[in-house]
Amino acid sequence: MPRLYPAFVLLAALALAAPARAQPREQTVADLAFAMGQSHALRQLCQGATDQYWRERMQRMTELEAPDPADRPALTLRFNDGFLAGQRQYPHCTQQSRAAERSAAARGQALANLLARGMAQR
Repeated sequence: MPRLYPAFVLLAALALAAPARAQPREQTVADLAFAMGQSHALRQLCQGATDQYWRERMQRMTELEAPDPADRPALTLRFNDGFLAGQRQYPHCTQQSRAAERSAAARGQALANLLARGMAQR
């Protein structure tokens, strides 16, 4: 009979080490912040560094979704993660970066719609 004890211990240790899962709404808001950061980076590639379209929208969303200043750093981090991901993937304005911006914006719109539907059901 095979010994399962080491495998069980390993799985238990991994489960305990895994970060706690965010609530579905919190995760959706975090995913939206990432999409907005990615959109911001991709838009700036073609529009220039002075373009603040997505950053301004992120600031407004943060005010609405994290009225307590202590909750804002997590959303800012996700926005910045998305921004860096967009920059790494597309360093220059190209047709592909424009398509990626549209795709990231569409993902953000879908997440915003999901949040809006959730709020309407409350």
